[in-house]
Amino acid sequence: MISYDLRGKAALVTGGASGIGLATVRILGKSGCKVAINHLADDARGQEQVEALRAEGMDVISAPGDVGDAEGCAAMVEAAAASLGRLDYLVNNAGTPGTRTSIAPHELDRLTEELWHAVLEVNLLGVFRCAKAAAPHLRKAGGAIVNTASIAGLSFPGSSPAYGASKAGVISITQNLARGLGPEVRVNAVAPGAVNSTWQVQWSNEERATTIEKAVLKRRCEPEDIAEAIVFLLAGAKMVTGQTLVVDGGLTL
Repeated sequence: MISYDLRGKAALVTGGASGIGLATVRILGKSGCKVAINHLADDARGQEQVEALRAEGMDVISAPGDVGDAEGCAAMVEAAAASLGRLDYLVNNAGTPGTRTSIAPHELDRLTEELWHAVLEVNLLGVFRCAKAAAPHLRKAGGAIVNTASIAGLSFPGSSPAYGASKAGVISITQNLARGLGPEVRVNAVAPGAVNSTWQVQWSNEERATTIEKAVLKRRCEPEDIAEAIVFLLAGAKMVTGQTLVVDGGLTL
């Protein structure tokens, strides 16, 4: 696991109570960074993880809130920054597939208005809302943002065309946020491939095996693989901005 000396730094990680978000919180926390873990208010995993990580000696706090809610999202970011005392890093990781089973590109009737609304509100607008609310704090600190996109936003079908479109939007907004917040704030994204993580989509064993077979490195990503790339883009990579780093074990090759 990579490690940086991040004592005196503070970060907000959305969707930080499980999967990629939690793995990112762990690396940041073990590196000495103070971290606010965002999670839905009714998700018991949020407070459970805060207590568990504190027991391990990490300086973490809870930051409940829904990034899919405009007013609530801004209030959550402000409250987190106030509790942390500063904000150096923002990880826009919260996301939703909007469906329990994958939707193929030809299944247009399954792409309902409700699905589009849910996916875009969280996956795309949530990224912009958090970045906008955090911008004054990050500019003051000379900080960085990393957004979680997906290979579904590039060339892979993903869980649905709606999900893919939302992640393509994340890649685009990453570039424009980099233009708008530079030179004080760097903004990048990671595009994970198939990840062994808690997720709402129910993939079959055959689908999982196929992603392993197609990957050059012959395995699926673990949350820690993606988290390492996120922390590198936050704390290292000082001349990198506006970029999307694909972390997929060569799946899209």
